[in-house]
Amino acid sequence: MKIVAICGAGIGTSGILKVSAERALQKLGIDAEVSATDVGSIRTDADDAQVILTSAEHVDSIGRTFADVIVIDNILDQDELTRKLEAALA
Repeated sequence: MKIVAICGAGIGTSGILKVSAERALQKLGIDAEVSATDVGSIRTDADDAQVILTSAEHVDSIGRTFADVIVIDNILDQDELTRKLEAALA
């Protein structure tokens, strides 16, 4: 399974989401590859992703995708991310 976290520059928010997703997946016992990228690279970096993690302001930039797009309201809320990943992957 491939999960991609995106943000504007591919460094800040997406990096935090990547680390948080790895923690959540470990807690849930789910094996997945998690990467972070910028919005401009979404077509190449997330073309085969099953899940895309992002904040609300980047949803329109994602465009058409077969991935489940999970919008995280508070990137520092580990419980929110865990709940949303669990719901999407169950």
